[in-house]
Amino acid sequence: MKNIKTNIIAVAALLSILTATSCVNDLEQQPITDVTSASVFNDFANYPMALAKIYGGFANGGQSANGGNSDINGIDGNFSQYTRVLYTLQTLPTDEAVIAWNDGNLQTIHKMTWDSSNEFVEGAYYRIFTQIATSNEFLRNVTDEKLASNNITGTNLTEAKYMRAEVRYLRALSYYYALDLFGNVPFVDESYLPGSVNPPKRISRTELFNFLESELMAVAGDLKDPKANAYGRVDKAAAWSLLARLYLNSQIYNGSNHYTDCITYCNKVIQAGYSLKTKYADLFLADNDKNNPEVILPVAFDGVHIQTSGGTTYLIHAGVGGSMPGSSFGISGGWGGLRTTKAYVNLFSGSTSDQRRSFYTDGQNLEINDLGVFTDGYAFVKYKNLTSDGKPGSDASGNFCDTDIPIFRLADIYLMYAEATLRGGSGGNAATALGYVNALRTRAGAGTVASINTDYILDERGRELGWEMTRRTDLIRYGKFTTGAYLWPWKGGVKDGKSVEDYRNLYPIPAKDIIANSNLVQNPGY
Repeated sequence: MKNIKTNIIAVAALLSILTATSCVNDLEQQPITDVTSASVFNDFANYPMALAKIYGGFANGGQSANGGNSDINGIDGNFSQYTRVLYTLQTLPTDEAVIAWNDGNLQTIHKMTWDSSNEFVEGAYYRIFTQIATSNEFLRNVTDEKLASNNITGTNLTEAKYMRAEVRYLRALSYYYALDLFGNVPFVDESYLPGSVNPPKRISRTELFNFLESELMAVAGDLKDPKANAYGRVDKAAAWSLLARLYLNSQIYNGSNHYTDCITYCNKVIQAGYSLKTKYADLFLADNDKNNPEVILPVAFDGVHIQTSGGTTYLIHAGVGGSMPGSSFGISGGWGGLRTTKAYVNLFSGSTSDQRRSFYTDGQNLEINDLGVFTDGYAFVKYKNLTSDGKPGSDASGNFCDTDIPIFRLADIYLMYAEATLRGGSGGNAATALGYVNALRTRAGAGTVASINTDYILDERGRELGWEMTRRTDLIRYGKFTTGAYLWPWKGGVKDGKSVEDYRNLYPIPAKDIIANSNLVQNPGY
């Protein structure tokens, strides 16, 4: 992955595939450079760089450093960076986070009052479909026929087919987020040619679920074996992990029960040789790409080669403010934005020894009287731009961070297995599920428990996976995201929290895309 990191900017100049404007149809434009896809894919030496562009699209929001020359016209390349928009839509509207900033309509996300013109919802939508577009362009050019016509043979052919499988997975990952966040969306694959007169067709949530299931099952057979690929690149275990997550949430996505399938694919990952990293905090440090047997798939960052104000640069800088010294986090200084709520703090009540209970409280108020004041709300200390031996990251200025963000790691698989087992999935074992939960608690210094139930798993997921962009999905699965069954400060826009309309379990299709594509239908309530 280090080689991919250093090639991301270079490939942008070589292959600036498909910029996006105001509608998904525009995401399928011809390349805007003098270099054509045909000339790029004629030489296998360009394949790793073309692949790097796709992986790099999860880390950088533009063709230049720090989100410059944004991939998406009209949307800042840092605000729309992939993991940053995921955090905005998956974490910010939950008990896990609030933000002090008042950029545009940002405050409507935690207050759960967004509408179909919200620029941050748009940023997530177009980022997802930009990634799908770049993936499609790659896939158009690595069919068996194209590989043969370009005389790609021998070991190069073998590697090209592995790359093709990786890109199919990465496209599926983006379609998974489209499924989860937006439900019924436009659908394009590599057969939809740039410049097509007809706009993309709409795919229902059930149809998209079926596509993802079949695509992931197919691609899993074509990927490299678990842990056989370079760090940061996709393998079979990544496909199994995404299938497990898809199946765990199937009741929400299409009303079906797939807990048994979730257990099956969790077991495949668990049996693939992963293990828990000894120290929990080391999972979120600047050298977390080293000696990390737990992470299945990360988004990789590098303070020198992948400079972005999204990613962990955003999570670390924005999470530091008040009296918090930037040097303690390996950064030049804080941006005074992100904190957590007392509802999240209360998940750790009675367990002060839990190492995941990492809050900065000096000068911070537990109560959030004003969302715009950084000192209202405890700071949540998770990601740092320090190595495991306390050294700062590679960027000497302290502006950009090295810390990678895990998309899937073994702890999540353990918790999915436990929940699916408790929900009645066949093939799961209650004692094994309890053992997995206690392994996580022991690692965190929290002490073991004698029994667990599904509600306990939700809380444990909050403790273990805080700020890892799963919380909204988890709360929806438990029926607690919109309803009054669980409240947190400023949910619904009031200090003590209130229930909101159930239609907010989905985000709206951006209004400008509804106008541009007559095939689309707005989600109910918007």
